[in-house]
Amino acid sequence: MMPAATPSDAAAPDAPPGPWREFWGYFSANRGAVAGLAIVVAVLSLAAFANVLAPYPPELTNNAVFLKPPAWQEGGSWAYPLGTDAIGRDMLSRLIHGARLSLLIGIAVVALSIVVGIVLGLVAGYFRGVTEIAIMRLMDIILTLPSLLLAIVIVAILGPGLMNAMLAVAVVVLPHYVRITRASVIAEMSKDYVTAARAGGAGRIRLMVNEVLPNCAAPLIVQATLGVSTAILDAAALGFLGLGAQPPLPEWGTMLADAREFVLRAWWVVTFPGLMILVTVLAFNLLGDGLRDALDPKLKR
Repeated sequence: MMPAATPSDAAAPDAPPGPWREFWGYFSANRGAVAGLAIVVAVLSLAAFANVLAPYPPELTNNAVFLKPPAWQEGGSWAYPLGTDAIGRDMLSRLIHGARLSLLIGIAVVALSIVVGIVLGLVAGYFRGVTEIAIMRLMDIILTLPSLLLAIVIVAILGPGLMNAMLAVAVVVLPHYVRITRASVIAEMSKDYVTAARAGGAGRIRLMVNEVLPNCAAPLIVQATLGVSTAILDAAALGFLGLGAQPPLPEWGTMLADAREFVLRAWWVVTFPGLMILVTVLAFNLLGDGLRDALDPKLKR
């Protein structure tokens, strides 16, 4: 007669990974996304600790060091590692403080557009009919116009400035959030949990906010991450055209605009702000791609 199996003999079933562990497993499989996350964290750290990390105030000028080259170039000094601009301001300090300003623009634009976009998308997807047609045709009109041209027109009407530039970029990116929210709401409204919530007496507001909206979060998170890079790029373009942040604010696009006439004499005043825009936008795009792969069940392998 075979002895009875003891509890220690029985193999315990493997516990399924938690949602965060599963998400990180899929996300970390994308090396580009991990690199993007590392760069985003680094830029956020620069922005958060700009007052500590920057060696000089961003507006401080020094008449003795106009267009001083970077430290490794002949004539440079480690007192100004990345050189100075045309009026003697430290490039490194302005780039670090510019990270704070550019990220503020990107996050504020995305926050404004995603809040308005979610409201309009929920209303369009839930009520349908004439309400949906009116909202979506307005979004289609905005999408038919070139984004930068539309932003320029809005800023030209409101006047140049940082706040008006942020508002203009928010209007430009708004249709993407409206369309994503509407499509997600329409897909979710046909599911059983919505029918059960209705049968349980859930009102319209509760049904939209508590039941439907949380299940639309994944595509909105991905679009918001990608939207930060778009907002930074559009704001930099407006700043380059003189319609965004105004001097002496150390916004990267404004720094490029101030340095245009010195591009052949002092390469660093143009190259470093352009590199910061390039690296930051690329990092957010890589992060958004990684989030899309990790949050979309269709892309999970």
